[in-house]
Amino acid sequence: MLCAHNIKKSGRRLGILTFSTGELRYVNAGHPFPVLCHNGEFSYLREKPNFVVGGMEGLAYTEHSVTLSKGDSIFVYSDGVTEATDANDQLFGEERLMQAMQSTKELNVPDTLTAVRKSIDEFVGEAEQFDDITMLQFSWK
Repeated sequence: MLCAHNIKKSGRRLGILTFSTGELRYVNAGHPFPVLCHNGEFSYLREKPNFVVGGMEGLAYTEHSVTLSKGDSIFVYSDGVTEATDANDQLFGEERLMQAMQSTKELNVPDTLTAVRKSIDEFVGEAEQFDDITMLQFSWK
């Protein structure tokens, strides 16, 4: 199942999933670290990111891979998620995102995205949003 909030159209490829093996090959082009949920445990996929896509011609990108098992999911998001700022200039950050993700263990993809967005909104309060908040989650059934 694939579900997204505020996905902008682009010609960029997120990754290639081989259905017969569960192998996901991907490149991180300067984006925040994806969150992997494997066997009910959440962790960041912390490979060194490459330079942003389209920033310079002729750059080679390092490919990474992870093998998904049934029930695993990958959560990707724009930096507007972790950089969402409250009225005291505090960032939502990676730790709060991980706490929000851990509270979604029993939720389906659409409800997970809704719950994470609610956590961000509650943290930010009345502070003005200055960046996009884009989230996408893929769940391997």
